[in-house]
This record gives sequence, structure tokens and C-alpha cells, in this order.
Amino acid sequence: MTDSSPSVALPTVAVLGCGWLGLPLARALVAAGYPVHGSTTTPGQLLTLRDAGIRPFLLRLSSTLSPTDADTLHALLHGAEVLVLNVPPSRAAGSAEAYPALLSQVTEAAEKAGIQHILLVSSTGVYPDAPRLMREPDAVADDLAPQPLLRAEALVQSARHTVVRLAGLMGPGRSPGRFLAGRTGVAHGEAPVNMIHLQDCVGLLQCVLERQLWGYTFNACAATHPSRRTFYTEAANRIGLKPPTFQEEDAGGKQIDSSLIRALTDYRFRHDDVVAALAFC
Repeated sequence: MTDSSPSVALPTVAVLGCGWLGLPLARALVAAGYPVHGSTTTPGQLLTLRDAGIRPFLLRLSSTLSPTDADTLHALLHGAEVLVLNVPPSRAAGSAEAYPALLSQVTEAAEKAGIQHILLVSSTGVYPDAPRLMREPDAVADDLAPQPLLRAEALVQSARHTVVRLAGLMGPGRSPGRFLAGRTGVAHGEAPVNMIHLQDCVGLLQCVLERQLWGYTFNACAATHPSRRTFYTEAANRIGLKPPTFQEEDAGGKQIDSSLIRALTDYRFRHDDVVAALAFC
């Protein structure tokens, strides 16, 4: 006897920014059964998106959207229920100060299109570089915090939307060994590193969507925090580059706490040991 009970359709997800992180996320969502729309700024990527089962859109955001890009943004959002807003500030707006205005255009378009939920991919760069543990409420607008990022987050912080602040990104095509290789006199050698692997970025964002964890701001970071000296020396050695040298001082730095997202998602990190994770970059 066949089960005639109706199946619940998964929401359509629009991923704005199918790049290093957005494309693997969109692919994971397609594999999980979600209908996915995705945008790229590169014409050559349109076929890649289509072949991955993603409905592709060519869209370049700017401080003033052209009529063509405004129409494309509307088409990307049309019929979607969830928007993953994955646009790094430096690439999106040209300057951090322009970032909130740029995202404001997107959130207004999302409201008009009837988007129910926005998942904003943000950064732990919102926290001051102070030598202490940083939890989600510790990002406050002051002279040390990058206020444009906080203003951008404020556009979506509500009971219907969620912000995920990712730590330093590492993974295929983004090897930390290249970040500081060969540099001399690098400061803050004893400061803890705060990193997260691409696989865990995708897993956590997908988990937030699947569990419908709306109305939150989360930190996302691996559990281990070796010193910058230890981590970047090992990272450069792994890929055969000259390691950086550090100043002889003990100045510390911030350490990101990600216990909230761990508790609410029960997600098991694949790469909590960031030194071991260098083998997967």
C-alpha cells in the first residue's frame, strides 16, 4: 500500500553571490532537494550554475543599480522564500562605508518580492581586536568596531531573519599559508587565530536553513585557537612557502566564541582542529 500523505515542499532559496562559498552552499542545497536560484558576476559561471541544477542569474551589485540589474535582482528573488545574502563588503561596494547602502537596496527588493527570511553571511570582523573572548552581544558600535558592518547587519536583524558571522575563511583555493608567507616583523604573534573551513561554513548555513533558526545572530568559528605564530608558520611550511617572522611581543587578540550556534544546531564541525584542517586547503 502506497503512502498517500502529502510531502512538504522545501522552500525556494535564492543565493545572492555564488562564489567561493555561495556556489558550494547552493550545490549542497540542491542536493538536499531545495529549488535554488543563484547569482554570479561572471558570465562564464552561468553554465556552471545551470549544470549544478541552480537557476542562474548574471547580477552585479553597485551603489546605484542599473535598470537591467534591478530587473535581474527582482527576477532572482521572484518565487523565492529565503534569501541567502552572501556578498563580501570589499567586493560588493568598493568600500566598507558604501556596503550598508548597497545591502539596503537588496533588502528593500527582498521585501517587495515577498521574501520571508534572509540569511546574511557576515564576518567576525565586527568585533574589536581586544584580547578577550567575543560572544555575539560583544559587537557594539564604537571607535574600534567597523560600524558599516554593524549597520549592514542591522538591516536584517529581526525575528524573521538571521545573521551568521564567519571567522577567517580557509579551504580549497584559500590556503592560509599564502596569507602571510615571507612577511617579516608581523605583529601579534601570540594572538589566537579564529578560522573556519569552507566545509563547516556550508554545513552550518545549511543547518540554519533546515532548522529554520530565524531571529538570531551567530558566531561561526572552529573550536581551536592556536597562536598566529604557530598557525601561519605551519600553514606556510605545508605548501612550501617561506614562513613569516613575528615581532617578539606577547600582545594577544580576540578569541571568537561559537558556542551558541553549536548548541542550537547540534552541528558537528568537520574541521575543529584548524592546524589539521590545513591538509584540506
